[in-house]
Amino acid sequence: MEEMEEELKCPVCGSFYREPIILPCSHNLCQACARNILVQTPESESPQSRRASGSGVSDYDYLDLDKMSLYSEADSGYGSYGGFASAPTTPCQKSPNGVRVFPPAMPPPATHLSPALAPVPRNSCITCPQCHRSLILDDRGLRGFPKNRVLEGVIDRYQQSKAAALKCQLCEKAPKEATVMCEQCDVFYCDPCRLRCHPPRGPLAKHRLVPPAQGRVSRRLSPRKVSTCTDHELENHSMYCVQCKMPVCYQCLEEGKHSSHEVKALGAMWKLHKSQLSQALNGLSDRAKEAKEFLVQLRNMVQQIQENSVEFEACLVAQCDALIDALNRRKAQLLARVNKEHEHKLKVVRDQISHCTVKLRQTTGLMEYCLEVIKENDPSGFLQISDALIRRVHLTEDQWGKGTLTPRMTTDFDLSLDNSPLLQSIHQLDFVQVKASSPVPATPILQLEECCTHNNSATLSWKQPPLSTVPADGYILELDDGNGGQFREVYVGKETMCTVDGLHFNSTYNARVKAFNKTGVSPYSKTLVLQTSEGCNFETQSAPYSQLVDIKKLLAVAWFAFDPGSAHSDIILSNDNLTVTCSSYDDRVVLGKTGFSKGVHYWELTVDRYDNHPDPAFGVARMDVMKDVMLGKDDKAWAMYVDNNRSWFMHNNSHTNRTEGGIAKGATIGVLLDLNRKNLTFFINDEQQGPIAFDNVEGLFFPAVSLNRNVQVTLHTGLPVPDFYSSRASIA
Repeated sequence: MEEMEEELKCPVCGSFYREPIILPCSHNLCQACARNILVQTPESESPQSRRASGSGVSDYDYLDLDKMSLYSEADSGYGSYGGFASAPTTPCQKSPNGVRVFPPAMPPPATHLSPALAPVPRNSCITCPQCHRSLILDDRGLRGFPKNRVLEGVIDRYQQSKAAALKCQLCEKAPKEATVMCEQCDVFYCDPCRLRCHPPRGPLAKHRLVPPAQGRVSRRLSPRKVSTCTDHELENHSMYCVQCKMPVCYQCLEEGKHSSHEVKALGAMWKLHKSQLSQALNGLSDRAKEAKEFLVQLRNMVQQIQENSVEFEACLVAQCDALIDALNRRKAQLLARVNKEHEHKLKVVRDQISHCTVKLRQTTGLMEYCLEVIKENDPSGFLQISDALIRRVHLTEDQWGKGTLTPRMTTDFDLSLDNSPLLQSIHQLDFVQVKASSPVPATPILQLEECCTHNNSATLSWKQPPLSTVPADGYILELDDGNGGQFREVYVGKETMCTVDGLHFNSTYNARVKAFNKTGVSPYSKTLVLQTSEGCNFETQSAPYSQLVDIKKLLAVAWFAFDPGSAHSDIILSNDNLTVTCSSYDDRVVLGKTGFSKGVHYWELTVDRYDNHPDPAFGVARMDVMKDVMLGKDDKAWAMYVDNNRSWFMHNNSHTNRTEGGIAKGATIGVLLDLNRKNLTFFINDEQQGPIAFDNVEGLFFPAVSLNRNVQVTLHTGLPVPDFYSSRASIA
């Protein structure tokens, strides 16, 4: 039950609800907290003045979205109050739960009455701190809100389940933990005291002993308070109004506002709604069970990822170590070759040194001998040996001249290590897909003869290569945004032909396709360039073009519908996706199927149903706009939201240009997106609503609408630009 605790806490004080009341928006508040955030409004906004002027029909009226513009023209008043008449600079506060709450307009008067009975200032209004809806209180004040008895009971049981263990009431010193409670004696006993003071015999044998927790509940629970009517405080609820969806008393049926409504028995509706809630909880329980199983799966995945990471890291280290070992072995082999070459060079040089040394010694000896012979003065003796000495000198000289003085070995090593392939391989060393059971499919081929465009649609066809032996499980077709931007997926499936609608007119698109199977995806095909039509496409035979259509109306128009794929799950589409409403009381967003990035485009929406003065919004948005809030709340949408009296422009939650004139059933809202001039303009019933709403709008925009269950609209496309705007643009 600990997970339920946040549901039981007040968004203002952050504590468990005390005397909770139910606001019309179905949220709860402590009665004291509700009093603390009351705000006084001007006399002209009171329910009495509204009824006197004939503009109000209900006891509790939601404030118009511009109530706070009475104090600040820059604030439309939608969502929450930014200031008050008595303290315009007082900032809003935050509750412990992080919800914005607002201080009272003035300190509450000193009173000895309880919060429920203390008088509420006249013309008070209250803003729900959770959904920021504002409403004006009538003469009953906070007593007009029903009390949430069910929530009180749940909180009581929750607090009792969390309370500390009960102690024995008869222990004299250091009371022990109680083990039973006697319902008749209304006393908690530990086991020794029960045996001593409450033996199971005689009259005490008939007493009922229960566990302490059950006894605490029976002791503390007072008789259940019966809910009374908020309009007739002395009457209990006896019936259920089907139209208003609330319990009522018999006086409400006889003389109150429920007299003409359909009613049913309170007990029967109680059982029916319990059954409906139980059925809804069954579905939610299944989702919760699936979520728990999914969390278990994710936690198991975390463990498995950690184990696989350790295993894979060890494998990677082993592989890298093996590469290092192989490199070290090769390094040793190459060093051995270098050492061998080194020894060879040294041997050759040393041998040559030894040979030259011997020869030089012989030559030096011959030279010294010849010099001594020349010193002799005996001519006959000299002539006897001179010829032989001359021949020996010439022979020795010739021996030195035949390359003897040239080194037989160079000092350079004639080895060069080519490591560039290995370095490149190391740089390219990367992970490849593992555990592949089969190769990826071959690259698909676009069949140019079957690819074409028509208006703002494109049809593409492709096939597998003729010699491909690997089957493909499917194909992924991608197109860019028509402006050379990033590619995005437009089709994923098994078909080999696809038609893409809703493209921009007069735009150039790039298309490509790839195949996939369980192993992976193939490379992309060659890129195909497609050109969409410049505007309306009229099929002509032999008639002149001017006879078929007015030349002045040759403007590019787009036909499109709402896109179910982009819509919030609460959106309900019908009429070939041209009519839209919602199943929720909250605003939900749906986009059109066609996006625009250039040209002038105009479309209209007619209001088929408009109940209880909601605030639908119309405009344009990016594809990633928030779908669960009013259009214009974030920076991805540019919109006009409108009620039955006036309208505002809104972008990034900034409200501007309040303009009188609202909508009703049968009204027509026009949206003009001029991307040539980069602006956005709105129309109501063929009249421009306010100035140009937004300037400097650039990029890709989709038509967009936000509404709740009280509104239904129908989209009309393929419309020409209004005449006065065309003439104004031509003059400009």
